[in-house]
Amino acid sequence: MNDSAALPAESPDEHNEKNMRKVAGTALAGTSIEWYDFFIYGTAAALIFPTAFFPADMPATVALIASFSTFAVGFIARPLGGIIFGHYGDRVGRKQTLVVALLIMGGGTTLIGLLPTYETIGIFAPLLLVLLRFIQGLAIGGQWGGAMLLVTESAPSNRRGYYGAFAQAGAPMGVILANLAFLAIGATMSDDAFLSWGWRLPFLASVILIGISMYVQLHLEETPAFKELEAIKLRKRAEGSIKAVSEVVDPSEVNLDRSPILEALRIYPMRIALAAGAFISIQVTFYILIAFVVAYGTNESGLGLPRSTMLSAVLIASVVQLAVQFQAASYSDRHGRRGVYLAGAALLGIWAFALFPLIDTGNFFLIVIAISGGLSFMAMQYGPQAAFYTELFSTQVRYSGASLGYQIGAILGGAFAPTIAVLLWKEFGIVYVSVYIAIAALVTIGSVYMLTETSGKDIHA
Repeated sequence: MNDSAALPAESPDEHNEKNMRKVAGTALAGTSIEWYDFFIYGTAAALIFPTAFFPADMPATVALIASFSTFAVGFIARPLGGIIFGHYGDRVGRKQTLVVALLIMGGGTTLIGLLPTYETIGIFAPLLLVLLRFIQGLAIGGQWGGAMLLVTESAPSNRRGYYGAFAQAGAPMGVILANLAFLAIGATMSDDAFLSWGWRLPFLASVILIGISMYVQLHLEETPAFKELEAIKLRKRAEGSIKAVSEVVDPSEVNLDRSPILEALRIYPMRIALAAGAFISIQVTFYILIAFVVAYGTNESGLGLPRSTMLSAVLIASVVQLAVQFQAASYSDRHGRRGVYLAGAALLGIWAFALFPLIDTGNFFLIVIAISGGLSFMAMQYGPQAAFYTELFSTQVRYSGASLGYQIGAILGGAFAPTIAVLLWKEFGIVYVSVYIAIAALVTIGSVYMLTETSGKDIHA
């Protein structure tokens, strides 16, 4: 007797749940390594690049500002990446576009690990560093939209926030992996070896992305929403029409023969602008906490604490952020996206003024509390964000619209956040960094308040 014949057949719901777990797990793995690549640059910009890629006689503060400026280049490239990848993501599919973004990020990050230093090739060292950081920015500009839509467009409407959180979880996981990498390498070699060549190892490890991209290509299907859109395109063109059926909640018709990015800007200019504003507090806070705070804590003109202390604090806080993101995303499935988002931004604006008094104690436990609080209130916004942005735009231009809002917010909020924080600290005092975070929170509150609730919305074409 064949034992398999006695096994009950898998129900459609069980099959869909199994498929969603595979999609969510793959998105988490891909975004984690992708963000790891992006974040190890931030850590290195705080700890390594000021001495490795700039003249030895440059003042320490000036070198730190110069290093954080190269960090900003990645953000300048992100909107361009969002436009390019958004166009192809809406035209050829979410999966194929994501694969290309993963490959570009893996290649660019690996090459950073092979770069000669300023001592070896002079001015060409920071110039090549800037070029590769730009490539990283292009890739991350396309990666977020692809990974986010791969999950949210496949998820059931009542769990879209929860599954979307898997794509969002790549950010804190990337921070965790980046800090673990630097902590592990720093613990196994001398400071001289670490500064000389050890810092390169986390960058070279990014070749793992190539394997993940191949898995996505071979094992995952295109999203149901995009498949439906492709069917509509075929039917409409067979009928001699160039326009897609309009979305229920948006009477505007989408011209399928026009550039998706132009159509997104035509139909959703205010939503794109408000989506960008909604992202600003997340970006300002996140990069101050994972990059500036590390520099502030370890710099001799700051607290002068050991590198391991600050990296460990950020690592622990990122674990807390990860847990809060999933809780906030799940809550948004039941009670709506806007309320969770607004509460997170408001609490963050208040917590900003407790942040540095706690850090300035130099007590490891209180430093962890300080960073964990900031990242937790930020996570209340970041967790539901994937589902929120998916639901703001129609399928025909969703990759373009969501990516553009996200990446414009990234450049406005995150690009120069560490640099601005350094300048505020040096010129006016550390309390003004808290004021900066609070102002960013107010911008986000205003933007989210002007957006409508989207939870439970039908997102199919």
